[in-house]
Amino acid sequence: MIALYDTLTKSKQKVSTDKRLTLYTCGPTVYLDPHIGNWRTFIFYDTLVRVLKLSGADVTHVLNITDVGHLVSDGDTGDDKMSKTAQSQRKTAWEVAEYYTAQFIKEMSELNLLTPNKLPKATDHINQQIEMIQAIEERGFSYKLEDGIYFDTAQLPDYGKLAGGVKADEKFARINKNDQKRNPEDFALWKFSPKGEKRDMEWESPWGLGFPGWHIECSAMAKEYLGDTIDIHAGGVDHIPVHHTNEIAQSETANGQPFAKLWLHAEFMKVDGAKMSKSKENFFTLADIKAHKFTALDFRYLVLQGHYRTETNFTWDILQHAANSLANLRHAYEKVFVATDEPKDQTAEIVSLQGKFMEALQNDLNTPAALSVVSAVASIGANGLANASRQSYIEFFQYVDKALGLKIAESASDITEEQKTLITERNLAKKSNDFELADKIRNDLLSDGIELLDGPNGTTWQRKS
Repeated sequence: MIALYDTLTKSKQKVSTDKRLTLYTCGPTVYLDPHIGNWRTFIFYDTLVRVLKLSGADVTHVLNITDVGHLVSDGDTGDDKMSKTAQSQRKTAWEVAEYYTAQFIKEMSELNLLTPNKLPKATDHINQQIEMIQAIEERGFSYKLEDGIYFDTAQLPDYGKLAGGVKADEKFARINKNDQKRNPEDFALWKFSPKGEKRDMEWESPWGLGFPGWHIECSAMAKEYLGDTIDIHAGGVDHIPVHHTNEIAQSETANGQPFAKLWLHAEFMKVDGAKMSKSKENFFTLADIKAHKFTALDFRYLVLQGHYRTETNFTWDILQHAANSLANLRHAYEKVFVATDEPKDQTAEIVSLQGKFMEALQNDLNTPAALSVVSAVASIGANGLANASRQSYIEFFQYVDKALGLKIAESASDITEEQKTLITERNLAKKSNDFELADKIRNDLLSDGIELLDGPNGTTWQRKS
């Protein structure tokens, strides 16, 4: 059982994990590289999936690729983002989508994000989107304007319930007299191609040549792979007032069923305390992180230091602190290879702390509290471990890696069992004053690229740079 905060009910809801769970998460619009705020949300998705699985759930995760239909404005104005980038880069929209989709998948791997069960593209599901629009039309919830087919939000008494709800008469009072839409919140289901303009991405439909709106793709693909009602839908807080609100409207109208049982949303990430903006020169991508000599996992650790529902701040100093903390945890894990005469068996304490670690994560993915438990276990091994405690220490960090994806235990994955044995033998040789053997082992390991570091708390190793 796990407790997760539901945006719709504004309360923590218990989720049974002894069954199959369906999860739909809003993916990237592949017209540019995701910025670090986007990646914060994707790391949240990944943590959710990992914790659900470790809690016993059989998770089916769908993350969509938006490669058409996302207009520059949430008000259904401006050009499609794909087309805009294609024009600026002098490429086709298909080429832009292919390039940035490949980049996204590559950087997912660098961040150690689990591969979703499905990564469907909007352009591969045009028929499903058309069918859903037809279902909405048959129920009388759509109307036609010069530029497309729109959803009539005034027909839904509970429209906007995810964001708190807005009464129909209040909506009509805010109608812009220059707007053709019946209601300001009405949104495009299908946009017509401008007359006399050839687009890279356009399709024939019962209403005319054009392309789908942004919102309909998620509703159609969620239905295609997960059914009319899904267990969990997740995204960023920016999705609440428009995108997710409109998904609910069109899905529940077309399907006649509740769309999602639980809604989860990750907060914003600011940079130097301000909203990210290219004009402020504080708009960073994963490539920028790496250009500053940090790793993707350093950034992942930074993200996990904050709760997903708390607004976080990014600075290079904060990232440096996160990188240092992650390096210290890896260093602590390597202590498992340090021999000690410490007789105390701390297995029970480590096992107990592992339980507290999971309790924190099962309480609405409380990653800051979970990381504090990891630090507590790391301190146990600060001076080396008794042989009796070694296995539980290894298993704890392997469990942490499964839950948080930080590859702490994997920092030693490229050292062989034979090399681990040699390190232990060298420590024993030093204690027996057999310095000749100790030096020989040190030199043999150094020739393999493994440098031993002797300190007051024992010996650790690192890959020679």
